[in-house]
Amino acid sequence: MTELRFDDRVAIITGAGHGLGRSHALTLAERGAKVVVNDLGGTLDGTGSSAGPAAEVAELIAKNGGEAVVSTHDVATPEGAAAIVQTAIDAFGKVDIVVNNAGILRDKSFGKMSVEEFDQVLAVHVRGSFLVTRAAFPHLKEQGYGRIVNTSSPAGLFGNFGQANYSTAKMGLVGLTKTLGIEGARAGIRANAIAPIAWTRMTESLLPAEFEERFTPGRVSALVAYLAHESCETSGEVFSVGAGRIARVFVAEGPGWRQEDHTVEDIRDNWQSIMAEQPYLTPTTLGEQAGASLRAML
Repeated sequence: MTELRFDDRVAIITGAGHGLGRSHALTLAERGAKVVVNDLGGTLDGTGSSAGPAAEVAELIAKNGGEAVVSTHDVATPEGAAAIVQTAIDAFGKVDIVVNNAGILRDKSFGKMSVEEFDQVLAVHVRGSFLVTRAAFPHLKEQGYGRIVNTSSPAGLFGNFGQANYSTAKMGLVGLTKTLGIEGARAGIRANAIAPIAWTRMTESLLPAEFEERFTPGRVSALVAYLAHESCETSGEVFSVGAGRIARVFVAEGPGWRQEDHTVEDIRDNWQSIMAEQPYLTPTTLGEQAGASLRAML
């Protein structure tokens, strides 16, 4: 069986100083990728900074015979995002892969969450992923090749108490991923998202202790490596991953109910049909969804 390698490929991995990002960086480097290890080095809530975590990962990669450079720039600012990409260009001459993994937590129940706590989480997860990808996109487009992996979450896909900010951000990344998949297609750019469950410093207070052994970051990084590989042509998809299980997660539309001139009472009386799930449609673009709706009217 041929090993999937990343020789001569350059990968940017944000939030690579700890947890999943660290595992992604080590996995890709082990398979030959040159890696930009980006991490601001702050605490879980995004405060503070330190070059230590990113430097430690880069040193470990070098010790194992790989190539890596450190970036401590902030993904949530245009200047920081541009500097991350420029680090890759200066060190390795190009960028092929972007893994948007950086994130923070500001968990609180919705009634107690401040505007600042909401905005700061979206700034890192959504704005950061947008900014880093935007900075890399012209390079990927010019060379006619690129792989983008965004990090969503089951909290975004399905909701979770006390995480209105985090859930909103993570579902936002699904929309970003699907649009990148559409817009990048002609340029050979593929974009996908993962919704991981793994034992990291972000989840150790949320998951039972017995999860640590089974929900290892490495079991997520294997999927990231495949999605980042040139042989993977899939794009615009979302995958749940954890404890050795990988599954496609998709947005579907049920068959629905139609009556051109309907009243509020008609909707009430046909609610069961409106809520029906089978047979479902999985459009890949807004145009496909609109077309299906139009055909249903004919």
